[in-house]
Amino acid sequence: MASALERDAMRRAIVLSAFGVGTTSPNPPVGCVILDAGGRLVGEGYHERKGEPHAETQALAAAGEHARGGTAVVTLEPCNHHGRTPACRQALIEAGIPRVVISVIDPTSRREGGAAALRGAGVEVEVGILDDETRLVLGPWLAALEGKRPFVTLVYTVNADGLVGGLPTAARTSARELVMDAHNLRLVHDAVLLGDGQLEEGVLNGHGQDVFKLPTDTPHEASDLLASLIEGGVRSLLVDGICSLTSSFLEVGLVDQAVAYVASSGPSNASQVTTDTKHFAGLLRGFVLRDMIRVGGTVRVSSARRR
Repeated sequence: MASALERDAMRRAIVLSAFGVGTTSPNPPVGCVILDAGGRLVGEGYHERKGEPHAETQALAAAGEHARGGTAVVTLEPCNHHGRTPACRQALIEAGIPRVVISVIDPTSRREGGAAALRGAGVEVEVGILDDETRLVLGPWLAALEGKRPFVTLVYTVNADGLVGGLPTAARTSARELVMDAHNLRLVHDAVLLGDGQLEEGVLNGHGQDVFKLPTDTPHEASDLLASLIEGGVRSLLVDGICSLTSSFLEVGLVDQAVAYVASSGPSNASQVTTDTKHFAGLLRGFVLRDMIRVGGTVRVSSARRR
C-alpha cells in the first residue's frame, strides 16, 4: 500500500503533469517525482513536448545519485519501448530504483507494459494510486484513445438576453479578463475550430512550427473532421460555439464537455428571459455541471456530457 508520503508525492506529480497539457500530444502529459531512500523529494519532472525527454528521465536527471535506492512516483505507467526517447522503465532500472508507484496504466503499452517489465527486473511496483485525481489531467488523452477521436470541448457565450455567441476574443469583447481566460482555454487544447470554420493549432509548442497534420479543407461533418484530426495526432479539440459544425457535433453526441461564459441580466421577469431553454443558465441539455467561477462580468459554467 502506498504511504501517505507517496500519495503526497503523487499529487505533486499530477500537478507537474498539468504543465504538459496542450504541448505533448499525441503523447500524454505525465509527471514524475523521485523520493530518495529516506523519503525525501530529490527530483521531479514532467513531459514537456513530443520528442523531448519523458517525465521519468527528467526527474532522474534532477535526482542524480540520490535516486539510487529510492522510489519513483509517476502518473502514467513508464513506457516499455524505445521511440524518439529511450524506454523509461529501463532508465528507472539503471538508476537503481527498487520501487515504482504508478497511478494509471498506459493503454498504449506495446507487448508487455512497463509495469510488467519492472516487476520482471525485481522492482516492486504498485498501481492505481490516486487514479481518479490523475484523470483530471490525463482524462482527455485517455478518452481520445478510447473513443478513437479527439476529446471535444465546446465553448460559447450567453449574453444578457440569453442569446448564444462564440469564443470570447479581443475582436468580440473588450473584457480583457474574459479574453485571457478564453485564451488560456485554447492553450490546453491541441487544435481549435474557429467560428469561420478554419482550423488552427491551440499552441505551437514553443517552436513556431506546425506540430499536427490539420486538414486543409474542413470536412462538412463533425465525425469526418474528428477522424482526420485523430489521424493527424490531435487528441483534444476546442470548438467555437458559432461554428457551422456546432450543431453536427451536438446532434451526434460528439461534445465531451462545454464551457459557457454567461453574462448577468440582473433582476428580470419572464418576458425578459429567452424562451430558448436549450442554453438555460449556460447548461446544455444532457450535460451536468462540473464547475463555476466568476470571470470578469460573467460566470464561467463548465459542464460534462452525462455518461
